[in-house]
Amino acid sequence: MENFSTRVAAHPVDSALWINPGTRPGEPSRDTLLHMSLVEAEHLTKIYERTDAFGRAGENTMRAVDDVSFSIEQGETLGLVGESGCGKSTLGRMLLRLIEPTSGTVRFDGAEITALNPRALRETRREMQIIFQDPFGSLDPRMTVEEIVTEPLAIHEDLGKPILRQHAAELMRAVGLEVTALSRFPHEFSGGQRQRIAIARALALRPRFIVADEAVSALDVSVAAQIVNLLKQLQKEFGLTYLFISHSMPVVRYLATRIAVMREGKIVEIGDAEQITRAPKHEYTKELLRAVEGKP
Repeated sequence: MENFSTRVAAHPVDSALWINPGTRPGEPSRDTLLHMSLVEAEHLTKIYERTDAFGRAGENTMRAVDDVSFSIEQGETLGLVGESGCGKSTLGRMLLRLIEPTSGTVRFDGAEITALNPRALRETRREMQIIFQDPFGSLDPRMTVEEIVTEPLAIHEDLGKPILRQHAAELMRAVGLEVTALSRFPHEFSGGQRQRIAIARALALRPRFIVADEAVSALDVSVAAQIVNLLKQLQKEFGLTYLFISHSMPVVRYLATRIAVMREGKIVEIGDAEQITRAPKHEYTKELLRAVEGKP
């Protein structure tokens, strides 16, 4: 993304945040949680059967994700970068079990979620959320902003309307929107504002892990910089852990603690963000960086 770092610096975030990590009874502080593996993927594989025009299974199959293993520590951002169609989104959604893996396991905070029944998985999903690429398509156009951001709380908590509205107001302030936005509908907002609403919804249940799936790729450079700064600030205040999926190396380089490079369903290189961008080892990573720099 051209001049991304300059755009980021020009859009600092200063929003009132509705709640701080470490305030629940017995909840560890953010410093205590650092350097603990929150998410662990082992040998994750997703195979899709190719079908003909009549829906009959063909001989060929497609390995969208092919034997991928990695971990994400509490409080860090793992940037997952690669060209479109390499399996990044499929991998991110398998971590949340929005897509069932063909094989392999996912552990969240030590518990294997790939083996959980639907009821237990529902409880675990309070801790895991996703921000989708399209900030309009991911919001129900028939619902007000208040209904959108309080829906997770209404499903998981037995709260009255006054408390739900209070939480909604706090979420608006957390993402830098006016409380008056609560009575409006998604079509009344710009793309960047809609993405802020989607982030507010993701924060509603105070998750520990968020998959940001191309969360800024549909936005222009200036607005994308604002959203990235917002994500960075929210991570600091809420103690969040991110899997940040993008095809843009500059965005990932700015936000991520570590970077994983994906190609054709496999992670070909993973390591510290500075090491990956300054001294990449895999030829494909070098190609991505040359493309950013405009070199042949």
